Amino acid sequence: MNNLDAVFVDVDDFCQTFLPPWAKYLIPSGVKQRNKLSHLSISDVMAIVIVIAFHQSGLWTLKPITSTLFAAT
Repeated sequence: MNNLDAVFVDVDDFCQTFLPPWAKYLIPSGVKQRNKLSHLSISDVMAIVIVIAFHQSGLWTLKPITSTLFAAT
């Protein structure tokens, strides 16, 4: 997590893969909505949130989180 570029690239790759198929499954609410592009992309916002959450967590690495989430059962 020391390399912010790597975090952004991983998040951006995820967003490019996940968002197009996800958009197909959205259910319209019937309310007219603006589809104006913002200055920040979704991957920018996600990367910022991940970095802020990581720094506020007090962890030095992601190993405690990943070892419990991906432990072989």
